[in-house]
Amino acid sequence: MSDDTSALLDELVEVWLTLPEAAEAMGTTVSRVRQRVRDRDLVAVATASSRQPRVPAELLVDGAPVDRLRGTLVLLADAGYTEDEALVWLFTPDPTLPGRPVDALREGRAREIRRRAQALGF
Repeated sequence: MSDDTSALLDELVEVWLTLPEAAEAMGTTVSRVRQRVRDRDLVAVATASSRQPRVPAELLVDGAPVDRLRGTLVLLADAGYTEDEALVWLFTPDPTLPGRPVDALREGRAREIRRRAQALGF
């Protein structure tokens, strides 16, 4: 991750959870959280403010990853985005939505977000 991306993530994401905090919020173990990160059900990255991987708190709703997050992360990866770049995309305000892609996912507007993520690959 570039220093610019790392610093930008710290600006864009207000609340981060360590892996143990994410595990507690999800009612599971840290190893299960790591598995969910490997499976792209969640994303965890280190940033300028922490060398330890952390999960943006807004990616969890009611103790589970945001609905349709996995598919969105897969589409972004297919478009060539790194995990860091995917988070920047998810948390950057987009006036055409309006709001941020992560907010649209949280509101159940996954179809629009997936369409946009898929278009990034072309």
